[in-house]
Amino acid sequence: MKLTRRESKQRRHRRVRGRVIGSPERPRLAIFRSNEHIYAQVIDDTKHHTLVAASTVEPELKSSLASGANRDASVQVGKLIAVRSLEKGITKVVFDRGGNLYHGRVQALADAAREAGLDF
Repeated sequence: MKLTRRESKQRRHRRVRGRVIGSPERPRLAIFRSNEHIYAQVIDDTKHHTLVAASTVEPELKSSLASGANRDASVQVGKLIAVRSLEKGITKVVFDRGGNLYHGRVQALADAAREAGLDF
């Protein structure tokens, strides 16, 4: 039985979420990638609370980007999430790719966040 792309992503997402858990010392950097935008959140799973968020739908980023669905947009979101996390005193996170393959826009966001100072 061959799985569809959606079913494969959902299966990977369940597998990743079973292993990746955010704590107060090391919260989870969760990525959601749609066809038009990319979103990133730093989440404390013990309190079920979002500590920091950034996405391409924010007015300050949206106005400076040609598209929210390319690697350049992902790099900008990665830098922004890292800056906001460091302002809140969060330096270490665990990376949750949300079932997406670590490639393209997801990889660009992760690399930009690392370069901006997040450790994962």
